Amino acid sequence: MTDHYFIALEQKIDQLLARCEQLERENQQLRSLELQARQEKSRLLQVNDQTRSQVEKMIQRLKTLEQNI
Repeated sequence: MTDHYFIALEQKIDQLLARCEQLERENQQLRSLELQARQEKSRLLQVNDQTRSQVEKMIQRLKTLEQNI
């Protein structure tokens, strides 16, 4: 095999290694974004539950007031 073949092979390997590194970085970024999205979803669900509870309490108070009139 010629030197040209080995040089071309080395270049291809270098390209593959660079692509793997790029994909690893992108994967880490996506995992970080996924974690942030999960945390935000959890926070929003909590806020939603709190709001629902407050609305239910207000409705109950209104019904009580209505009955006392």
